[in-house]
This record gives sequence, structure tokens and C-alpha cells, in this order.
Amino acid sequence: MGTLREVAASFVVPGPAGVAIRDRLRVSAADAAVLTEVGVFLGSLAAGDLAERSRQGLAHDAASWAVRKRELTGRSSARWADSITKASHDQWALALRGQAAHMAWLRRQIASIEARLARPLGAKADKRAGLARGYATHVEWHAKSRRLQTLKDRLAVVEADRAAGRVRVVRGGKRLANTRYHLQAAGLDEHTWRQRWRAERMFLTADGESGKRFGNETIRVTDTGQVSLKLPASLAHLANAPHGRYLLDATVRFQHRGQEWLDRITVNRAVAYRIHHDPVRGRWYITASWQRTAAPVLPLEAALARGVVGVDMNDDHLAAWHLDAHGNPIGEPQRFFYDLTGSTQHRDAQIRHALTRLLHHTQRCGAGAIAIEDLDFSDGTSREKHGRNKRFRRLISRFPTAKLKARLVSMAAEQDIAVVAVDPAYTSRWGAQHWQKPLTTTTRTISRHDAASIAIGRRALGHPIRRRTTPPPHHRSDGAGHRTVQARPDTRRREEPRPHLLGPRTGCAPPGSGAKAGDQGAHHRSEHPAEHAFWQQDPLPLSL
Repeated sequence: MGTLREVAASFVVPGPAGVAIRDRLRVSAADAAVLTEVGVFLGSLAAGDLAERSRQGLAHDAASWAVRKRELTGRSSARWADSITKASHDQWALALRGQAAHMAWLRRQIASIEARLARPLGAKADKRAGLARGYATHVEWHAKSRRLQTLKDRLAVVEADRAAGRVRVVRGGKRLANTRYHLQAAGLDEHTWRQRWRAERMFLTADGESGKRFGNETIRVTDTGQVSLKLPASLAHLANAPHGRYLLDATVRFQHRGQEWLDRITVNRAVAYRIHHDPVRGRWYITASWQRTAAPVLPLEAALARGVVGVDMNDDHLAAWHLDAHGNPIGEPQRFFYDLTGSTQHRDAQIRHALTRLLHHTQRCGAGAIAIEDLDFSDGTSREKHGRNKRFRRLISRFPTAKLKARLVSMAAEQDIAVVAVDPAYTSRWGAQHWQKPLTTTTRTISRHDAASIAIGRRALGHPIRRRTTPPPHHRSDGAGHRTVQARPDTRRREEPRPHLLGPRTGCAPPGSGAKAGDQGAHHRSEHPAEHAFWQQDPLPLSL
């Protein structure tokens, strides 16, 4: 058996740091034309500023940032220039982080191929010695050696870009840009693609300002739902309100977290807005977002005081089981199914619906926490790790681990439910080994995923996954250990007699009944009080 890796400690996941809500803008044709013109104009300014930021690379400083903002202010306004420069800087920083992740991924792939190329053909892996398996055939070995040179060339290019501070960013999205050359395969024509490309490259985003009226001076949304925006200097002729502003005919009414949003704008706290167009549906939307005060993270012991619901995430469902504070499964296993095929909107709706049912189940159980695996499949989709198993690689690629975890944390925070992340090592294997068979009955079939949910919950509670049985005693007393061992040593009343179970079990007296039921002295035959008590035979009657 190979050496088992060390299991990391469980921890409570911090709550969300921000909030974003969205509502539809039912704009008129005139409003749509103005929004499109303003968005395209500001988008061109954002594209030029991003190109300038990328050319500066690592030499960027506060002085160059001020120069960029000053140039944009003359063409738009100070607040629009501030939003554009901040967005460019954030996009460049995001691309830099992606570049670092890609470089680390290339190095891992190169190391994996080199380790397998050094092994003989057909050699088996030796985990104890840290040796990878060899390639099966000489043809595969030759193909991998060619791929190794390709990856090294890519790594050299990425390292050169990294040293020069050069990143590669596509405003509008790289995928949509590549679709331009495959319109027939995507089922689009050039006009439809142009509409989508223009909508993605528009810029109608304004950061909030605390102390300003309704928390935002550039895109203002009043408490009655009226939306207005400050026009750039070159488009001031489109204004229909004083001070170079354009007032939309459409009104906004945020249904989700509307009261929280209203409380912020009433006291003029900062709220950022983004207006975007969906050309597929032909609709306009407005998104409001703001930051929250970081709440203190709940201690792990306090989060698990009322028990936990262990959740095993799978490709098509969430397997959940409620566990008490001692690690014992309560009730029946629950499965919340979802479908990850179809469009992105459909997948998001399926995930939200499954998580909503999971949170409702947790509230009904009375548990205060949900335990999930701290999964990361970023390296599991590579061909070097799973070889020719393309089906399994596609399954991992489409599994939304990061999105599902982020959604669960955000939704659970609104219900005052803590989320505990545990190490995913061996949960499925040990859960099936120790819990699947004992919990399977003639009327209930326990799956491997249900057993894994118990293992996840027990790991979050700090209990071993192994289902400990009664220790073999060397005498009738409890000197060899407590008979249930599911309770902690400091748990009160753990030594009391077992509760009465209804219904006949054997031909003898039912459990919990009888003359000595509940008498702890009866469990110690050699020390029973009746064996050592003084007794005297009654004298015979005189009449006999």
C-alpha cells in the first residue's frame, strides 16, 4: 500500500465580500439608441486606454496613471476617466494572474511528461518510490516527446512575456473573437456576430462614491427607480436633463435585496452600476453592486455545534446527509439533481435551484453548517494526468467547482448557515469502505456518493471516517473502552443504558425492560450488590 498523503485541516469558508443584483431596463427605442452611442464611444476610449496600459507593462506607476486619466478627462469626464482607468488596470492585473497560472500549468505538464519519458515502456507506477508509469507503446512515447518540445517552446514565450510585463488581452472575449472565423459552425451570420461583438465591447460602468447623491454621480438611480447618466463632453448634445445628463424613460425596481439597496442609496453610500445589452434577447440590464463589511469568521466549533450536513458534489447531483455533533447519520440521504447541459443560463439556473433545495433541507434539519469538499480540478483536465480518458476529462472540465462553491457561500450567508471546507482526500473510498454496506438495507440502497457525504461530514466534525466498532473487552466492565465510541469522552450521560427499542427483537426480554433494566450494577456480574448483600433465611413457622 502506498503512503497516504497528509489530510489538511477543515476550515470555515469566509462569507462574500460584495453583493451584486440585476434588473431589466425596459428602454424605449430612443433610449436604446442613446445608450448604444454612449457605450460604443466609451468602449473605444476603454480599448485605447487598455492598449496604453499594456504597453507600459511593469513600468506603470502613479504618475503614468495620472497622465492617462488626464487625457481621458478632456474627452469624457473626470468620473468616466476614473472608471475607465480602474477597469483597464484591473483587466491587466487579471491577465497577469492568468499568465502566471498558465506558466505554472506548463511547468507541471513538462515535469509530468519528462518523468514518464524517463521510465521504460510499460513500466508500472510506484507511488511509494515516487515513480510515474511509463508510456504503453513506442508510438505514444514518440508523440509525447514531440509534445514536450512544443510545451517547452510555449513556456519560453510565456516566460519572455512575463519578464517584459507583456500580457495578451482581448476586449470582448477571445472566444467570441475566434468565432468570427467559424460563423457557420457557430450558426451565426456576420451581422449577428457584429451585434454581439459591439455589445461586449461597450463600456457603461460607473464606480460609486460615498457622500454623493444616491451613492453615484455618473449613473444615478433614485429611490423611485429613475435612471440617469452623465454624458461625455463630446455627446452633451444628447442630453434631455440639466447639467448634461440623460434621463431614461425606463425605471428600475430591484426585487432581490431591494431593501438593502434602498437603505444604502438613502444614506448616500457608494453603489456601482453597470448597464449592458444582451443582443440575443434584445434586452438591456442594469447591475448594482457594493461592498460589504467583512464579517468575523465563525469559529469551527461554534459552526458545528448543531450538527452538519455533509455534501458530496457530483456531475449530476448533490448527495447530502445530516449528521449530529457525534458524527452519526440522521434520517435518510438526500439527493438534489441538476442538469449541466445546455446554455450557460440554464446551467446557472440548475445550480441555483439545487443549492436552494439544499439550504432548505439544512434549515429543516436544524443544522448550522454545510460541509463540502475543497475541490480544485484545474490540473485534472490535462491529458497527461488521465491519458486517453477524454470522457472523464470532459466531465471534470464542465463540473463547476468554483462557481458552485462561490454560489453556495453567497446563498448560505443569507440564511446564517456556515460552509465548512474539508480536504477531499479519500472521502469517496473510505466512505464506501466503512459506511456503504452497513447502512444498506433491504428497503434502502446506499450509493457510493451517499457514503461519501457521511465521510465529508465526519471529517468536518473532527471524527475519523472509519466506523469504529465496540472494542473487544477482556471482562464484562467497560475497562476496554466505551461501547459506542461515537460520542466524545466529554459527552454527558454517555454511560447510561441504551434506550428502549420498540418491537420484538429476539425471544428474550425486549431491550430496556426487565427487573434489572437500567441497573448498571447488573452489568458487572462479579460486583453485583445482590451477590454481596447480607441475607438470612426466614425461620420455619411454629405450626409445622
